[in-house]
Amino acid sequence: MKKLAIVTGARRGIGLGIAKALGEMDYKLLLCATSVFVPDEALAGFDVECVKCDISDPDDRAVLFEKARAYGRLDVLVNNAGVAPVVRLDVLETTPESVRRLLKINLEGTFFMCQAAANLMIGMQKTVADYRPRIVNISSISAYTSSTSRGEYCISKAGISMTTQLFADRLAEYGIPVFEIRPGIIKTDMTASVLAKYEALIADGLLPIARMGEPADVANCVCAACSGMLDYTTGQVLNADGGFHLRRL
Repeated sequence: MKKLAIVTGARRGIGLGIAKALGEMDYKLLLCATSVFVPDEALAGFDVECVKCDISDPDDRAVLFEKARAYGRLDVLVNNAGVAPVVRLDVLETTPESVRRLLKINLEGTFFMCQAAANLMIGMQKTVADYRPRIVNISSISAYTSSTSRGEYCISKAGISMTTQLFADRLAEYGIPVFEIRPGIIKTDMTASVLAKYEALIADGLLPIARMGEPADVANCVCAACSGMLDYTTGQVLNADGGFHLRRL
């Protein structure tokens, strides 16, 4: 039986890149998005099932994890799904509705995805031979970088960092490592509207590695976390950011 990986927000962008990389590692892929979708052509030839799942909806989460339970194993959960504000507003003007939306999807959704996966993985340790499951949370450099025009996004990503630490701590006794990956400026649909801004900043020296990241750069970090070679570093942050975290002068 193939190992099973769940990837949320997998229809495009970073999630699609992660799915492709895990498919190349011969995982069976259970891919999620908020709408019904068919696998991208980049996933042709892989063992893929696409599921409609809003990670902020308890019923959708239950259906998703029941599929993993029925399959008989869950080896990797990659919490990639997340949203940006519909409209960027200064923190002096941000609305309660926007804050609630981002916290419910990005933070609450990720937290309870971790909880459901953790409980399922703990139970499966009793029945699945040679079983070494892992959880990988995708956050952002916004977890520690102020962006006052989208403060609710920063808060939600900072919360994912603590979610990772909490589950890494709690699951250590079960041998289930939990990792956080912080993408930097990645070329996706989410950054398309501010592409010129970021390209100018990078040209002016923002990043030690002077280019925007690609989804494959994040996917490579996921593969490293899933390889087993980093299991003793549970709770570790992998920065897929071109060196942004160095905070150089």
